[in-house]
Amino acid sequence: MSARPLAGLKVFDLAWVVAGPVIGRALADFGATVVRVESSRRVETSRLMGPFPQGKSDVQQSVLFENCNAGKLGLTLDLSSSEGKAIARDLAAWADVLVESFMPGQMARFGLAYNQLKELNPGLVMLSTALMGQTGPQAMMAGYGNIGAAVSGFQMLVGNPGELPIGPFGPYTDYVGPRFALVALLAALDRRERTGEGAFLDVSQAEAGIEFLAPQIADYCATGRIAAGQGNRDQAFAPHGVFRTRGADAWVAIVARDDAEWLRLAGIIGGAMLTSDPRFGTLASRKANEDTLEQLVADWTATRDGSAIETELQAHGIPAYVVAASEDFVSDPQLIARGHFVRLPHPLMGETVFESARYQLSDTPAAYERSAPTFGRDNAYVLREILGYPPERVAALEAAGILK
Repeated sequence: MSARPLAGLKVFDLAWVVAGPVIGRALADFGATVVRVESSRRVETSRLMGPFPQGKSDVQQSVLFENCNAGKLGLTLDLSSSEGKAIARDLAAWADVLVESFMPGQMARFGLAYNQLKELNPGLVMLSTALMGQTGPQAMMAGYGNIGAAVSGFQMLVGNPGELPIGPFGPYTDYVGPRFALVALLAALDRRERTGEGAFLDVSQAEAGIEFLAPQIADYCATGRIAAGQGNRDQAFAPHGVFRTRGADAWVAIVARDDAEWLRLAGIIGGAMLTSDPRFGTLASRKANEDTLEQLVADWTATRDGSAIETELQAHGIPAYVVAASEDFVSDPQLIARGHFVRLPHPLMGETVFESARYQLSDTPAAYERSAPTFGRDNAYVLREILGYPPERVAALEAAGILK
């Protein structure tokens, strides 16, 4: 087997922000040659978002952009120009895969619609990922993954009962959609290998999000019950919550998944008196007395160290985990042991840090060869070595401002 399972795969990456670039990033991790095209004149959103080293905003030092684009080659290109469009068509003719995440219709305005490109490259697999997909009455709805989370139903599920919904943190479907898209893309490549035929893949972030609500949808179909926010509680478990511990803004998550786990937890918290309390003997009785139950747990955790609680409860087979802050992740022994954080040289930052692939393959592991591109870092290589342009043409394009 090849050490790089996607070695030789050629990818033209026109995606931006998170949902699209994450797809190309995964392909690059496993050996694909990914050419990321962007413009320094219209800076893409993830470059503006950070976080940034020492908190100093710099569109060429965004850690979010690094995380979504490590391993890629970078080409800056003015797609509003006829010369820029011609270069994009040459890249589409070269590529096995094209990934884009513009609003529906934008690729056609560039002259890069799938029905146009497949005449150049019948084997091209083109993946378009948009908030609502390419068709339908809401196809032109603009927004990021937070809007996708609202449309797919997640906003109503996150929040306390009777209060306004707050939704999951961040652009939720930006991180859900790419996982579906990647599987569909690999399936299309498998089909292409067998038949020689390309494909057009239309991925809707909102629909990808809906897939994760199958239990709530099934429950509604069976009972007519509309799911709503219930804080940290869960219909199948009690207690199930996050409780304050000793220290400033320190918390621990605890759950008892069945009666046996509750009895062990009760013994630790309150001894025989609590284990024999009829208000908490069954899931039904614990749910009926959930406010009192949670207060008992909260009173116990409030004066104790979160890490000590985690250690003690886990030793008794009870799920308990300290709620980690962002800074805790870089020292987490599990993540360190799995090589989760990758460090590579960076021309501006000196060193960049980004997350490794979310999965480890024993025979064909991921490899990380380069940081995300700064503006125009690989212009000469892409145009001369990949597309075969002569040096004088590259120089003329540069002089004309096409490579910006």
